[in-house]
Formats: sequence, C-alpha cells, structure tokens
Amino acid sequence: MRTRIFSKTFSLGTAATLAGVMAIVVPIAGQTAKRYVAPRTAWGAPDLQGFYDVATITPLERPANFGNRLSLTDEEASALERAEAQRDQKLDEKSAPVDKRAAPAVGGDKANPNATYLERLFEGGGGTVGGYNNFWLSPGSHVITVDGQKRTSIVIDPPDGHVPPMKPGAQRRNAAFLRGNVAPDAAESAAAGPASAYDDPERRPLAERCLLGFGSTSGPPTLPNYFYNNLKQIVQTKDAVLIDVEMVHDARIVRLNSRHLPQNIRRWMGDSIGHWEGDTLVVETTNFTNKTQFRGSGENLKVIERFTRVDPHTIMYRFTVEDPDTWERPWTGEYPWVATSQPLYEYACHEGNYALGGVLKGARLQEKERPAR
Repeated sequence: MRTRIFSKTFSLGTAATLAGVMAIVVPIAGQTAKRYVAPRTAWGAPDLQGFYDVATITPLERPANFGNRLSLTDEEASALERAEAQRDQKLDEKSAPVDKRAAPAVGGDKANPNATYLERLFEGGGGTVGGYNNFWLSPGSHVITVDGQKRTSIVIDPPDGHVPPMKPGAQRRNAAFLRGNVAPDAAESAAAGPASAYDDPERRPLAERCLLGFGSTSGPPTLPNYFYNNLKQIVQTKDAVLIDVEMVHDARIVRLNSRHLPQNIRRWMGDSIGHWEGDTLVVETTNFTNKTQFRGSGENLKVIERFTRVDPHTIMYRFTVEDPDTWERPWTGEYPWVATSQPLYEYACHEGNYALGGVLKGARLQEKERPAR
C-alpha cells in the first residue's frame, strides 16, 4: 500500500553518492563536453548506491496510437501528465470520508473507451469498486525522460515498442499449463484459475501469497508496478551488489565476477552474475524456476541488465530479455531510476495474509455444497 507522499524534487539518498561527483561541463568554442564520471567506492568501483524512485505513467508497451514513435512531443507529454493529475484529483475526492455516494455498479464503471493506461490497470485491481481507493495508490505522475526525450514506452526494441509475438510452441506450452494452474506471475487482479488450483496453497501464485512482488517489480527485469511502493535501493560490496525492492521487500543478490550455479539449482529471481564494463554494471540472470515464469517464459529465459549512473541523480536501467523457446526475438527496454531522499519501508504482507486461508476454505465449502453426481 502507499506509505509516503512523494516529493516533487529529487535528492540523493546518501552523502557518499555525492563524493567525487564530476559535473557535466557545458562546451564552449573549441572545447568538447566532458563525459560524466560516476563517483567511486572505497575499492574503486563505480558507486551506484542509494535509494531510487521508479514511479512513472509510461507503460511497458507502447499504446497503439503512437505506432513506431519512440518519443512524445513536450505538448503530448504535458497533456498526459495533466490528465493523470486531474484523474488523481477526482479519485481523491471520491475517496473522501464525507462521500455519500451509492454503492458502485456490479463490476464497477468500466465504460470509458478513452481510459488511460493507469485507469485500465486500476480497473483490473478493483479500483472501480473500492478494492483500493486512491488514498493507498501512488503510481507516478510523469512520463519517463531518456536522452532528453519523453518516451512513449519502456520497451524500445522492437521498434513498435511491443513484446515480440510468442512462438506457437510456447503458446501451446502455456495453454496446457494454465488448464490446471494459475499463471505463476499473475498479479492481484488475475483470474481465479481452475478449481484444482485451490487444492494446495503452494499452487497459488507467489504474488497472491505476498511472497514476491507482482508485475515483475523484483525482476529481473525489474519494472515499475504502477500502483505503489516504487522504491528500489542499491547496496554494494567488493564482491556483491544488493538490489532491494520496496514491493514485498524482495532482495536480489548479484554475485560479481562469479559463475552461474548448476542448471538444477533454480531460484525465484534467478541466479544473477555481474561484472563491470567501464562505469556500467552488467548483470546476466539465468536459472529461473517455473514458479516465476515472466510473461510465459520458459526454463531457458535469460535477462541481461545494464546499470549506468548517467548524472548525479539518475541511473539508466536497460534490460534485454532472451528466450528462444518463447519469443520470436529478444526484446529490450530502458527507463531511469531517479534518486530520492524518501525512506524505503518494510512491506509486511505475507505475515498477515489471512485472506489465503479464507480463499482455500471457501473452495472446500463449495466442494461440500456441490450436488453429488
């Protein structure tokens, strides 16, 4: 749930990040601008440490009306941000305790054909019927900016900004799996799934059980979740990098200059190995489990991530997803992580998740009440 009022200004999370920062020099006649050089840790590695806010209204995949356009005009970006601000204000008014409205229609109001990306997400999350009123949500208020461009999507390759088509074999594989299970990466608003999915609590999705953030917030690739708790923290040592995600306090350990574990050892967030290429941390992750199939991926999923500090308050995060058994081609996205002074709170959900017991008891009760055949 939303735990903070986000600041409109950006500041660095730690004083250490400030040390050694070299300013970008504006070129004058006969000179060339100096490349930004990230500050260094005590052992000489580029310092990526700090707290970052990744909240945004820019969707992962590009809305169809933008076609192959990578960027928005300033006017288009401003219009989108104004629309979200107005929507947010209206939802806040509806959430006020003095509101005396009648109960919403069954299923909520989903009749708006011009709904924004976030409005569609809120519909799925129960926002139209009060599942989460606006007080608890903090999805973001701005489109992402990369290289001075206001982007239409996080996905930049393929050029249309969409995840490539899934191969026929992968479609059949996933269809067969879903006949007896709920999708492993299902979000809170996912379909209930087949009746057999209620036979065992461990067959329920990890996100539903509050064991892993929904929407690949933990990653890899690690993405915004467009609802709340959008902070991430990076901590470094000589031998490892920790990426701590506020959503469900997921923590990834990236081992530096190491080797992948054997293929038979698999993890929810995969096995991440990192190395430095100049000022960029490059992370390769493999060995995912079938409990965390990313968008229907298979056992050979590989994700390459690149973390580069591009100025004193921004890390550029780029990722490439490869799975020749699932998609017709690899695909790539990027978006900025913006430094913040806001604290990262513990997300305690699984510890008080009494709903799961009720869900399973309800399934058992339905089975008892079902007429004998």
